[in-house]
Amino acid sequence: MDKFTRDELETGRRLFAGEWRFVAAASSPESLPPMRGTEIALSGRSNVGKSSLLNALTGRKNLARISRTPGRTQELIFFAADPNLTLVDMPGYGYAAAPKDIVRAWTQLVQDYLVGRANLARVYVLIDARHGLKSADDAVLATLGTAAVSYQVVLTKADQVKPAELEQRTADVQAALAKHPAAFPELLVTSSRTGAGMPELRAAMLRLLGERS
Repeated sequence: MDKFTRDELETGRRLFAGEWRFVAAASSPESLPPMRGTEIALSGRSNVGKSSLLNALTGRKNLARISRTPGRTQELIFFAADPNLTLVDMPGYGYAAAPKDIVRAWTQLVQDYLVGRANLARVYVLIDARHGLKSADDAVLATLGTAAVSYQVVLTKADQVKPAELEQRTADVQAALAKHPAAFPELLVTSSRTGAGMPELRAAMLRLLGERS
């Protein structure tokens, strides 16, 4: 995991301590909100814990709706607090029970967003630490590479994996990412339930803002 200074961790904490709010929900390229500041997107398989991570990251219990029904997020959902930063919750993927026409619409929306959003700084791809990379993840990583979008993998639900298994899972994912040139080389390991890794994830996003300013 990348190393962050105490100042970066504290500044990251303050960055996310603001009053986060819902900005927009886009179901088509035409309904995307105007570009402002820097956007950072969160992607992952259905039930990987995106909503829980968003809530833990921003310190809000109900900013992002947590659903027990996989595939519920069918739009790009935009949240903001700091005027220079917007978080984007992308539709979950890999849920076979979703109707094919809906899956096609999600796929097209995501591809259009990735290619055409000039202020998109990075996509954080969430991977369940209990299961590691799956074929659906590989397809998304390939799409991100083709779109030339910077991305970094974040392991979620780390508290549900024994330490030795987590260490091995991290090493396996790291090795797999070495085959993807567009992937950021460092992993972030998190738990929305315990808060582990959240300070580092905030600090990583803070660095992105600094690089884009």
